[in-house]
Amino acid sequence: MPTYVCRVGMGDGAIVTRAFEAPDESALKAEVARLGARLFSVKLAGGGDAPGAAGGARSVLRGLAGLMPRRGHSVKTGEFLVFNQELVALLKAGLPIVNGFDILLERQENPRFKAILKDVRDQLVSGAALSDAFLSHGDVFPRLYATSLKAGERSGEIEKVLRRYLAYQKILGGIRRKVTGALVYPAVLIALSIGLVAILMTYVIPKFREFFAGFEAGRLPLITRMVVGAADFLHAHVLVMAAALAVGGVILSRWKSSDAGGVAWDGFLLRLPLVGTILQQFALSQFSRSLATLVGAGTPLVPALDIASGAVANRRVSGAVAAVVPRVREGAELWRSLEETGSFTSLAVEMIKVGEATGALEEMLTNVSDFYDEAIEARLQRIVTLIEPIILVVMGAVVATILLSIYLPMFTILSNIKA
Repeated sequence: MPTYVCRVGMGDGAIVTRAFEAPDESALKAEVARLGARLFSVKLAGGGDAPGAAGGARSVLRGLAGLMPRRGHSVKTGEFLVFNQELVALLKAGLPIVNGFDILLERQENPRFKAILKDVRDQLVSGAALSDAFLSHGDVFPRLYATSLKAGERSGEIEKVLRRYLAYQKILGGIRRKVTGALVYPAVLIALSIGLVAILMTYVIPKFREFFAGFEAGRLPLITRMVVGAADFLHAHVLVMAAALAVGGVILSRWKSSDAGGVAWDGFLLRLPLVGTILQQFALSQFSRSLATLVGAGTPLVPALDIASGAVANRRVSGAVAAVVPRVREGAELWRSLEETGSFTSLAVEMIKVGEATGALEEMLTNVSDFYDEAIEARLQRIVTLIEPIILVVMGAVVATILLSIYLPMFTILSNIKA
C-alpha cells in the first residue's frame, strides 16, 4: 500500500505534515476529511507530486526546492550515523528532541544536510511526528530508518530504536569493509598484470618489429608470429577497441539501471560460480537483519516485509521477497512463502520456521544474518587464498610467453651464426 506524505490543516488551526497509508488518492482524501482536516499538499513517499495535489502547494514546494536537496539523493552514510549517535546521546540525557535538533544544527557543517535537518526541525515544531518529517524527504533517508522511528514513536522508545538502527548499520558497514578489504589485493594484482601486458604488447613488441622484419616470416617461430600479429592488431585498433568498450559500458550501465535489466543482471550474478553464493548469502543476510530490526522495533510483519525487501541490494532476491508480501497479508506462513520463491536456502527457511512457531522471529532472523555474515567472511578468505596464486600463475605464463616470443628468434639467430 503506498504511503503519502501530506501537509494538512487541522481543526485547531495547526498545519502539520503527516504520512498516510492509502490504496489511492481518493481513499486518502476521504481519510483526511474523516479527521476533520484540510489537505494542502500530497506527495508520494518516494518523491514527486501525487496526481491531484493542490496547485498552490506545488508552488510552495517548488519554491523550497532551491533550498532543499533534490529528492532521491541520499545523505552520506558517515554523516548520517554521526548525527544519529549524537541524537541518541542527547535523548539519553533527557533533552527534548527539538532542543536536541537545535544543538545538532549548530554543529552541522554540511550545508546540504543542515538544510534537511532544519526542515525536519521546523516540521517537528509545527506538530509533525519525527518519522513523518524524515519520510517527507523521500529517498534522501532510508525507508527503514523512518519506519523504525515510527515504531519507536508508537512504543515510546525512540532512543532504543535508534540504537538498534545504529547497530544494524555498523554491522552492515563492517561486512562491506571486510568484502572490500578482501578484494583489494586481487584487484590491484589483476590491474598491474593487465597494465604490464598492455605495455609489452603496445610498446615493447612493436620495437622489435623492425628487427624481426629482416627475417623471412617463415623462419620466425610460430609463437613469435602470433604475438607480433596480436600486437599489430592491438596497435592498429586500440582506439576503436577503447571506444567500443566505452559504448558497451554505457549500454550495459543503462540496461542494468532499468527494472528488467537490473533483475536479469542480478540473477546472472547469483548464478556465477563462487561469487554467486557469496552474493546470495549477503542478500539473505541483508533481508534477515533488516526484518529483525523492524520486527524488534515493533513494526507489524507485513509492512516490515515490504520495507525489508527494499533493503536488499540484489534485485532478484528483493523482487522475490516483495512477491511474498501479498501472500503473508492474506495469512500465509512466512517461512513457506519464502521457501516457494526458490531464493532462500533451506537453513534460512528452517530457522525462520522455528522463529514463527516459537514467537522468537527476531532472534532467529538475527541468527540467520549472523550465520551468513560469518559464512561470507570464511568463503571470501578461501576465494582470496585460491585466486592469488591462480592470478600469479596465469599472468606469469602470459608474460613468459611474450618474453619467449621476443628472445626465441634471437636464440635461433645465435645458433645459426655459430653454425
